[in-house]
Amino acid sequence: METMHELQLEKGSHHNNTPRPTELALTKRRNIWTVLCYQTISLLAIIYFLWQHGFLTFARQTVCTRADCALQVTNFPQYVIDYAPLVWLDEDETYFPSDISAQVENTHPDVNFSTIVDAPDPLTLDNLDALNKYGNKGFDVFLTSKLDVTTNPIWLEGVVPDSHGKTKGASSCAIIINDRGSGRVDAFYMYFYAYNQGNTVLFHELGDHIGDWEHNMIRFQDGKPETMWFSQHGNGQAFTYDAVEKEDIRPISYSAAGSHANYAIAGSHDHSIPDANLPFGFLIDHTSQGVLWDPTLNAYLYVYNGTDRSFSAGGNGTSPVGAMNFKGQWGDQQYPESDPKQGKPFFGFYKYVGGPTGPWNKGLNRTLTCPDNAIRCIIRTIRGP
Repeated sequence: METMHELQLEKGSHHNNTPRPTELALTKRRNIWTVLCYQTISLLAIIYFLWQHGFLTFARQTVCTRADCALQVTNFPQYVIDYAPLVWLDEDETYFPSDISAQVENTHPDVNFSTIVDAPDPLTLDNLDALNKYGNKGFDVFLTSKLDVTTNPIWLEGVVPDSHGKTKGASSCAIIINDRGSGRVDAFYMYFYAYNQGNTVLFHELGDHIGDWEHNMIRFQDGKPETMWFSQHGNGQAFTYDAVEKEDIRPISYSAAGSHANYAIAGSHDHSIPDANLPFGFLIDHTSQGVLWDPTLNAYLYVYNGTDRSFSAGGNGTSPVGAMNFKGQWGDQQYPESDPKQGKPFFGFYKYVGGPTGPWNKGLNRTLTCPDNAIRCIIRTIRGP
C-alpha cells in the first residue's frame, strides 16, 4: 500500500515534468509556424531564382533590345528601328502614351472657340489636313475636347504599355526620317500623349494642356548613330550616342511624370534654364524607371522631304499623311480668365495653356542635332547637367 509521501512524490513528479494542455498547444503552434516560415522562405527563394533566370516573366518586361529581334520593316531604313529609343515612363505617371487617332475622335475643330460646322465628317487622321483651309491656313485651328477637361475624361489617360512595352490598340508614335544626303539621316521619334500635366510651383499647377508631342532625334551617318536629342519644354539637350544609357544597342530616354519631357538620366530636373539639367529649382520634372515603353511596336512611319517640306508614308505606305500635314493645334485653345476652368494667373502663368502644334513644327530640317534656335547647341559626352 502506497504511503502518503509516495503519493505526494508521484503527484509532484507529474506536475513538474508534464506540460499543461495549454503549453502543449502553444508548442505545437510554434512548431507549425516555424515549418510554414521555412517553407515560405524556400518557396520565395525558388520563385526568385526562376524569375532571375527567365523561367518566370510575370513581373518582368520582355522588351526587345537587340537588332536581331527588332520589328522588321520594308521600304524604310531598318537601322532606324534597330536603334530606336526605349522610353522609361515615370513610376508616378498617370497620363500614358495615347492613340493619335483617339485625339481626333474625342475632339472637334474650333477657331476662336467656335466650332467649324462644315469640317469633314467623320474627321480622321487621313483627312485632318482638310482643316488647313480654315483659320489662317490651319494655324488657328484647335482640336477641342468634347468633354470638360476638369471631369478627367478617360481617354486623356492613354494606354499603359504591356509586358512587352507595347501600347495595345494605340498607335502612339510617329517615326519620321529626313535623308540629308551623303549618308546622313535624321530620325525623329515623335511621342504622343493626350494630356500634359504641368509642374506644381508653390502649390499651383501650371502649364496643363490637352495634347502633347515630345520627341527624340537620332542623327545617323552611314547607318550608325552619332548623336541624340532629348526634347524638354522649350528646348532640350543633345548627347553623343556613346554617352547615353542603353539597353543593348537601344538608347534610353526618361519621360518626366506628367510633362513627358525627355531626359538622359533618372532623377529630378529643373528646367528653368534652357539647355541645363539641374537637380533643384522651381520648375522640377521627375523621371524614374516605372514602365518601359517601346514606341516602335505601334508606330506610324513617314519620310520627310526637307526641300519642299512634304511628308509621304514610309514602310507599307499606310500611315496617315493628313495627320502630319495638319497645321493646327492638337488640343484646346488657352481658356480665358473668365472661364471657371482657368481662373486668375499666378505671376503671369496659367493653369491651362493652348495645345501643341504637330511634328511638322519640331525642326525636322534642322542643321545641327539641336533645333535651329538662338540657344547654343552643346553635344554632351557624359550624362548629367
